[in-house]
Amino acid sequence: MKNKRWIWGEYAGIISLFLLLISLAIAITINFRPLYVFDIDHLNILRYTTLDQDTLLKNFDHLMGYLNNPFEKGLRLPDFPVSASGAHHFFEVKRLFLIDYLVLAVTLIPSIYFLVYLKKNKRFWRLIRPFQIGMFVPIVLGFFMAIGFDRFFILFHETIFNNEDWLFNPATDPIINVLPEQFFMHSFILFFVLIELFFALFIFIGKGELKKEK
Repeated sequence: MKNKRWIWGEYAGIISLFLLLISLAIAITINFRPLYVFDIDHLNILRYTTLDQDTLLKNFDHLMGYLNNPFEKGLRLPDFPVSASGAHHFFEVKRLFLIDYLVLAVTLIPSIYFLVYLKKNKRFWRLIRPFQIGMFVPIVLGFFMAIGFDRFFILFHETIFNNEDWLFNPATDPIINVLPEQFFMHSFILFFVLIELFFALFIFIGKGELKKEK
């Protein structure tokens, strides 16, 4: 009975650690401002607006501040009008941000406790197979993204959102002109890279533990 409790406890710990790493990768990705700064130049975003880079970044920071702040109720950008449907979509995105932070916060302590347990009992090897499987998923998603990001992007939005508010009209929501699809593709790539690195790290630790026991 005690061994069964340990087994189910380890399953719960692995799930908690999975959720922690995924939510952490999401949090890093959505707040990685240097990626947008890079894409302003790489994608030549300034040609789609009359704003200079400093002013554009001020609006970008304002948007991110709204999305990250649970107490900020209304979205108002200094230099971009926002339609009712656009505001509603950003509100839904804000809700997803906050859900991600909630998952991150809820799984943090259990995951730390689980990692301490694994280290104490020399059971990091238990992470090898689950994380190897986990590494396969981003590779598959990345493949579909590579062969047709447009379709991948549409399916992602149709899965996450139950309305069409994400289909911005540049005439009423010109912010979409400076948030090109390629920027979101780069964001997905960053997320996949982070997940692969996180999973690979624990696989490396687990295999290292097995080598020491031989």
